[in-house]
Amino acid sequence: MTHAIQDVVVRDIEPVDTDAITEVLVAAMSDGLVARWMAPDADDRREHSPEYFSIFAEHAVRHGEVYATVDPFDGRPSGVALWFPLTHAIPPPVDYDRRLKEAAGPAFDRACQLDAMLEEEHPIVPHHYLAFLAVRPERQNLGIGSSLLARHHRRLDRAGIPAYLEANDPRNRALYLRHGYESRPPILLPDGPPVWPMWRPPST
Repeated sequence: MTHAIQDVVVRDIEPVDTDAITEVLVAAMSDGLVARWMAPDADDRREHSPEYFSIFAEHAVRHGEVYATVDPFDGRPSGVALWFPLTHAIPPPVDYDRRLKEAAGPAFDRACQLDAMLEEEHPIVPHHYLAFLAVRPERQNLGIGSSLLARHHRRLDRAGIPAYLEANDPRNRALYLRHGYESRPPILLPDGPPVWPMWRPPST
């Protein structure tokens, strides 16, 4: 099923290719501010990022909803959005503690610290959670992120369901503000960047 939004085609991934999802997450996020805080060494990030992000790609396939935009030239996903419908209970990723320890390598302690700090601020009222919105660096600034957001926001607005996310840099925060999110006080990672919890009430 496809949905044309502002000349960008957003597609439910079917059949789901977790490797392709992981590739987009790694390309877009493995050198971001939070990733560099977790693993300051670039070689460590290159080695461990694919396994780290694959945990969440697989979890979204099992218990969430994954949307993608497909590059018209090479047919690969250029952007992905991983949503979790927290209007009901969802189990954690399978064997999460063991997989995180193996995937994070020397960044394990900080990965656990990040999880704990995000969990402390996470709302408990029913909502949909945008865990990741990622666009390949060479395809950014083309409206892909906005199209992926609009695709799911329309569904949430029709159902009267709010959305929640964490913005991991000021540029992303500005994008989400334009799409109706309200920024809450930042989560301050120890000796690291701020992460902004953001809440979007359904539009009427």
